[in-house]
Amino acid sequence: MSATTDGSRRLPAGRKADLAAYVAEHGQVTVANLAERFDVSPDTIRRDLDALDADGVLIRTHGGAISPQAVPRPDTGVDVRLRIQTSAKDQIGALAAGLVRDGASLMINAGTTTLAVARHLSEHRDLTVATNSLRMPTEINPLAFRDLYVFGGVVRLSAQGTIGAVAFPSENGTDRDIRCDLALIGVGAVNADAGYSTSNLGEAAMMSAMMDRSTKVAVLADATKFGRRLFAQIAELGRADYLVTDAPPPPDLAAALESAGVEVILPPAAG
Repeated sequence: MSATTDGSRRLPAGRKADLAAYVAEHGQVTVANLAERFDVSPDTIRRDLDALDADGVLIRTHGGAISPQAVPRPDTGVDVRLRIQTSAKDQIGALAAGLVRDGASLMINAGTTTLAVARHLSEHRDLTVATNSLRMPTEINPLAFRDLYVFGGVVRLSAQGTIGAVAFPSENGTDRDIRCDLALIGVGAVNADAGYSTSNLGEAAMMSAMMDRSTKVAVLADATKFGRRLFAQIAELGRADYLVTDAPPPPDLAAALESAGVEVILPPAAG
């Protein structure tokens, strides 16, 4: 049990409540940091984190924990990111699926928000999907698509996706030109000055190429991405036709999006 400032001892339930509040405040923490902060052994902290994870209070990670409302680090794995901002991603997924017509051809990049879109395409039919997501084939309803293609390239495990050319070779070895009706692109950051960005240079280049090969572009980003700037720019704001999100952008970003001709699509309750 941990000590309070007056020297008394706290019950484990009290420590767990304090620990949950600490993780919520700091977003992402390590076992070592928590053990020092609460003056208990690392094994005790691990048991507390396991219990809080089981209760849905936080998300257990290798060596620590993360808040379900946190902005994850770029190297955070897909299995963890799937449990972060789940309500926002589900809302965005439903809205983005509403942009898709039956029979359309789609570019979809790897990411947890785009996987939410895939789950909302279950009632669609006759789609053609081109993606770099290794999870997409198992997430999308097989009845929804006519053809599903996965781009080759280097596998990035943290994203469960490939990084390479947005192209497929023909029989003679040259790249076959492809074009889609709509690109659904999940991004890591949306900034009034820097546009859309992500943490990995190869991913940024691939996402930009997906946009270039699509007639319309929908960028998907929850409100935690607003105002941020990550390492590699994907495109300027005006490259997208739509920004699909869960909450209204702040005034400066909203003005920049309007000036760039980007339609912001929000859930009815947030609109």
